[in-house]
Amino acid sequence: MAALKPGARLRSVTCTTEVVIVRAGGEDLRCGGEPMADIATAGDPVASPKAGFDAGTEIGKRYTDESSGIEVLCTKAGAGSLSLGDTLLVVKGAKPLPASD
Repeated sequence: MAALKPGARLRSVTCTTEVVIVRAGGEDLRCGGEPMADIATAGDPVASPKAGFDAGTEIGKRYTDESSGIEVLCTKAGAGSLSLGDTLLVVKGAKPLPASD
């Protein structure tokens, strides 16, 4: 897969997960343990998520990896877990609101 660019839309080949790249970083974005495909050229899922990469994704959540800086937004949930190579991405937490007195 070519370098990821912000705004790129990708689809999983193992489940129904779809994402949009928010911040690029790394080149090996996977879902369910398999490389993701461009949404325009990806067909229906042809495999199932591998063990260890089957915890699922949630719509509307941002997934990130601190070391590479990649950040993706899940636009369609699925059964596969997002990873950069073999490193699972984690859900990005919300920023706390400032206290008001």
